[in-house]
Amino acid sequence: MANTITILRILLAFIALGILFIGEPSHPKYAHISFILTIFVMWFDGLDGFIARKFNEVSKLGAVLDIMGDRIVENLFWVIFASLGWITPFIPVVVLTRGIVTDSIRSLALAQGYTAFGDKTMQQGKIEKFIVASNFSRFTYAVCKATAFLFMLLGHSELDFQGKEIILQIGVICTIISVIFCVLRGLPVVFESKRFLK
Repeated sequence: MANTITILRILLAFIALGILFIGEPSHPKYAHISFILTIFVMWFDGLDGFIARKFNEVSKLGAVLDIMGDRIVENLFWVIFASLGWITPFIPVVVLTRGIVTDSIRSLALAQGYTAFGDKTMQQGKIEKFIVASNFSRFTYAVCKATAFLFMLLGHSELDFQGKEIILQIGVICTIISVIFCVLRGLPVVFESKRFLK
């Protein structure tokens, strides 16, 4: 069930972002619907892990699918936002590059029995575990990305409401913080990868 939720999350992200191309790129016609669907996309991110733990469905496949789902959803949002001109293309380039590097290293680690998170995490140092694999770090990063995605959608929506500019500014700030966080969380994976490359 957890893996099904992960796959549904990916499909829902495609639908949510596809809606943005109805109307003019600078002012999407149904960005508010995309906003609502994105809430579910973000909620499913936590739900799949909760279901996996509650029903004892934790597995290496689930861990790989979870990371794959996160990567697809994250990259979709950044690429689509860049294609709409909402953010600089430099952001998806950085995020995509970081993802390719860390996921390549993680595939080597997986072949040796290690996972990105959980009891068999590939991170050995306490600081590295905290930055990459701790619930605090993962949750903070997820909330920052979710806020960036949702506020960017709401700030660019066709809805007219008081404080819309502030919402958009918060979305931009959370976007910058998310990208910095993304890079910082990738560095320990690279630093600790030597033993998997031997």
